[in-house]
Amino acid sequence: MTPIEIGLISVIAIIFLIYSGVYIPVALGVVSLISIWLMRDNFTLALNLMKVAVGDTAMEYSFATIPLFTFMGLIVSKAGLGRDIYEVMTMRFRKVKGGIGMATVGANAVFAAVTGSSIASASVFTKVSVPQMMAQDYNPRFAVGVVAGSSVLGMIIPPSAMLIIYSFVAEQSVGDMFLAGVIPGIMLAIAYVGAIWFMGRFTPGFLGGRAVAETEWMSAREVASKTLPTLFLIGVVLGGIYTGWLTAVEAGAAGALVALVIALIRKSMSAKAFWDALLETGHITAAILFLITAASIYSRMLGLAGLPNQLQDLLAGNSASFWSIMLLYVLLMLFLGTLLDTASIILIVVPLFLPLVETLDMSLIWFGIITVVGAEIGLLTPPLGISCFVIKSTINDDRISLKDVFMGALPFAFVMLIVLFILIEFPILSLALI
Repeated sequence: MTPIEIGLISVIAIIFLIYSGVYIPVALGVVSLISIWLMRDNFTLALNLMKVAVGDTAMEYSFATIPLFTFMGLIVSKAGLGRDIYEVMTMRFRKVKGGIGMATVGANAVFAAVTGSSIASASVFTKVSVPQMMAQDYNPRFAVGVVAGSSVLGMIIPPSAMLIIYSFVAEQSVGDMFLAGVIPGIMLAIAYVGAIWFMGRFTPGFLGGRAVAETEWMSAREVASKTLPTLFLIGVVLGGIYTGWLTAVEAGAAGALVALVIALIRKSMSAKAFWDALLETGHITAAILFLITAASIYSRMLGLAGLPNQLQDLLAGNSASFWSIMLLYVLLMLFLGTLLDTASIILIVVPLFLPLVETLDMSLIWFGIITVVGAEIGLLTPPLGISCFVIKSTINDDRISLKDVFMGALPFAFVMLIVLFILIEFPILSLALI
């Protein structure tokens, strides 16, 4: 077989293995190792390439952002800041039709800026938001759908684990990727709020709900005590990066320290919770390091096979336009999103398209935002909508089926698709802050 044929078979094999339940780094690493061995008929060369990939990844300075931001997010989650932000948002939107849904979106957007995890957002707001919406007679599908939809903000608004993973795959600055995610994340949150207003205005049956009592009010002091810690933390992290005072790694360290101080002052975290956060940080960091290392081996295998260049020549030979290429890319991500998780999509698809993007003189930072937003739609689509599964397992309510979660999330997936095409048409929206 030719290298091209081996490369194509390897990509198909990796997708099949991941969908079959094989651990993603194992599928990427083993198939890539065997493919390099077959292409060069040299097992020693394959092992040496793996050794280089492991060494390059582990010694990368910017990789330190992963444990630091992970630890910060876990501390914030365990300190209960998400619940505080949600209570303030609920109070502010109390008189608006669908206001509690808008509050969930707003709180998720703020929470995303200090956790960077869709799964954490889905878990936290399923516990604090869905029961309250159900108690106020909201449609169960809307209640779980708005949590599922807004939870994806955790992967777009920095600090985001997916933005970090993309930055390693594409060899881009983590700090630049974080800044690029700010405006698209805010845009998506505003679009969600607008969609909820539209539903409340034109399809009130889908929302349901009743007015919140006037007595549900907070004093200015209570609002400040619940919001200022989170806003200060966001200011330290994103403000430090934006002003250039802090690198992404330094911002992660400062954010982790500030989050820990906030938790200690509030006395909202026990010694056991702190220890659990440390252990979970280690587990997540090790898993992501393994993932990025395997992706590095996979990228080298694709380069040896010549698949990216072959794809580039194919599209160039057909005189494909910018929108034809982007439409193909989006459709590919949407298809894979029904089968694979976001990290898998980024690791499999991005190395194939990077040479083409560079040839067309597109910004790799902008391309990263398009990739993450497109892949995140998969969190809301069956059969592998991870956020939907997390919500279903967390809610533990027989009245709400997995189908209800997916159907409730469908309008928000459609909103994401609209925002995605706007970001493709106007790259400046992703690059304005850089």
